[in-house]
Amino acid sequence: MLVERMRPYTSTIFAEMSALALRAGAINLGQGFPDTDGPPSLLADAAANITGGINQYPPGPGIPQLRAAVAEHQRRFYGLEVDPEHVLITTGATEAIAGAVLGLCEPGDEVVAFQPYYDSYGATIALAGATMRPVALRPPTFDFDPDELRAAFSDRTRLVLVNTPHNPTGAVFSAERLALIGQLAAEHDAIVVVDEVYEHMVFEGAEHVPMASLPGMAERTLTISSAGKTFSVTGWKVGWVHGPPELVAAVRAAKQFLTYVSGAPFQPAIANALALPDSFYTDLAGGLQRKRDLLSDGLRAAGFTVYPTAGTYFVVTDVAPLGITDGAEFCWRLPELIGVAAVPVSVFCADPELGRTLVRFAFCKRDEVLTEAVSRLAGLRTAVGA
Repeated sequence: MLVERMRPYTSTIFAEMSALALRAGAINLGQGFPDTDGPPSLLADAAANITGGINQYPPGPGIPQLRAAVAEHQRRFYGLEVDPEHVLITTGATEAIAGAVLGLCEPGDEVVAFQPYYDSYGATIALAGATMRPVALRPPTFDFDPDELRAAFSDRTRLVLVNTPHNPTGAVFSAERLALIGQLAAEHDAIVVVDEVYEHMVFEGAEHVPMASLPGMAERTLTISSAGKTFSVTGWKVGWVHGPPELVAAVRAAKQFLTYVSGAPFQPAIANALALPDSFYTDLAGGLQRKRDLLSDGLRAAGFTVYPTAGTYFVVTDVAPLGITDGAEFCWRLPELIGVAAVPVSVFCADPELGRTLVRFAFCKRDEVLTEAVSRLAGLRTAVGA
């Protein structure tokens, strides 16, 4: 029988909504995965590695080539000096997060996290026997109240989980906001675990600032990212974490008993891809910004309130103007109503009232798919009787 602390986490909303979309033949704008593959050079490298015999266990920390490529990526884009020996390759960012929480938290420790949050955060904190102290991000800007953040810290605070660019809201934390988080973490001798998987998906006027780049933060920050989002290979599940050696060692101690190692033929391919020219990264952000605008315009025309998206490939909307009072119930009906699937934001909140009427859509799809989704959304008012 499932232990009590894991009973709220028996299934992810992504699996449920994707299954519903499949049954209904709906366009799936719920789960965040692209419907196109990554760079051809990356795919060709991986295929060559498979046929070339790179299929057995890689080294536990990851292959040296990829660890060095991650360190060079951090220097190239952010001016961070990272020792490749202090980089750990993981089975996606999700495992890196789990390894950090499991390796660093004792039962009874507290973890400050921002809600709405990526759903693995709550489950991982529960697995560790720790307690989440959630801090609200509220529309329209999805900023946090500094006083609420201060109140979330205590003498039991062990970790602060930060996700920027932020899933599901699309917010990008400013340097000033990150500095406040860092200041409070330092005051309470807490470790910051920052999830930066959408680091290259930042749009006009916004800037991704790595927490580890702020004064005094490198020594207490674990930085996590992955290849899945940047290179549109979410199924490869290759991520990484870097930081002070004693913190990375704690993650590795837990990680090695989760999956041990993974992605042997993918690791050298990703190492090469990280060195792609700047044009790849700028084109990635520019293309997604255009897709964001296409879907956002369609959602506004359909009657949603659409909140600004500064990063990621998600847009958060409010369904209240359509006369809807429960976003989760609406999402369960939407695939049958008009043939489009989305996810309710309330499932990402410790306090479901925070996101009661909020719904997230993903725009990391081909233009023709988004255009068809917008066409179907145009009939929503009639379908719901608004």
